Order: sequence, then C-alpha cells, then structure tokens
Amino acid sequence: MMTDTQQQLSKTTILLHWLVALLMIALLAVGIYMTENKDYSLYGLHKSFGVVVLVLALARVAWRIKNGWPLAAGNYKAWEHKLSHIVHWILIIGTLIMPISGVIMSSMGGHNVPLFGFDLIPANHDPANPQAVLARNAELGEVAEAVHAIVGYLLILCIVLHVAGALKHHIIDKDGTLMRMKGKRIDFNS
Repeated sequence: MMTDTQQQLSKTTILLHWLVALLMIALLAVGIYMTENKDYSLYGLHKSFGVVVLVLALARVAWRIKNGWPLAAGNYKAWEHKLSHIVHWILIIGTLIMPISGVIMSSMGGHNVPLFGFDLIPANHDPANPQAVLARNAELGEVAEAVHAIVGYLLILCIVLHVAGALKHHIIDKDGTLMRMKGKRIDFNS
C-alpha cells in the first residue's frame, strides 16, 4: 500500500476521497430534495448510503491518521494554506458528523436505520398503532436533526470552496493538484 508523496497520491487516498465525495454530494442533494419536496420515498436509500459513508469516512480518517495529510503541490500564500486546512478539516469532520447525526436523528425519533433492507436499528413501533413509531428521545432527535441540517449546509459551502480551490490549482496555478487527485504523478521544480 503506497503512501502519499508530494508528486503522487496513493490509490487508497484517491479511492476514499472520490467515494466519500461523490456519495456525500449525492446524499446532500437527495436530502435537500426530500426536505424541500416533502418526498420521503428515498429515505431508506438515503439512510443506507449514509451508513456506507460513515464506514468509508471512518476508513478515510484512519488512513489520514496513518498516512498524514498530503503535501501541497506548490507554494501558496499563508491565507491559502489556512483556508485550505480549515476547509479540509470541516470536510473530514463533516463526513463523520452527517451520518452520525442522521443515525441519532432517525433512531431517537423512533425510526429505523436500515442498510439496504436490513435494519441495523429497528423502528420503535407504537404497540397501539403499529403503523406509527414512538420517539425514543424526541429532544435528542431534534438536536441531531438541527445538527444534520446545519452541518449539511456547512458541507455544501465547503464543497463549493474545495471545488473552487481545485479549479484554481488547475487553471490558474497549473500545479498538478487536480491531476494528482486523478491518480497522475506530477513532476515540478519547487
């Protein structure tokens, strides 16, 4: 298993980055769609893929701890480094907080947490009305729901900044950062 270098990122780094990124973007879009349209028919898939993101995000954090942060592909201003670090930290932490808050929101609200048809946490059905659920802890569920929403919008902002930064690296700086994230080896003179 290769580790990251300034010239090339490991296959593990690239795979975890793109899997988590694409799944998170899709889940954010589906979450907004469901909320805005009051259409909850996709909740089962949303929750299932949320569990998958949690597992992948935990693997990504473990890999980051073992492998460290990738080195910058070029020399940048201090504010660019600071902004980059803040955005990367929010993205890493946010990819953990979103599925965790989703699980808490759902389970404390009495709903199930499925993984593609298998209930990791079953619904808490009302014995008097089996079609309804009883909250396990409504207050905690509401706090988790608020966290889920706030962190979701924060992640959207950071994803936009991250993509803008990647495009800046590629178009303006021409430093190979984006190519490196696509699996290419970059050669440069520092």
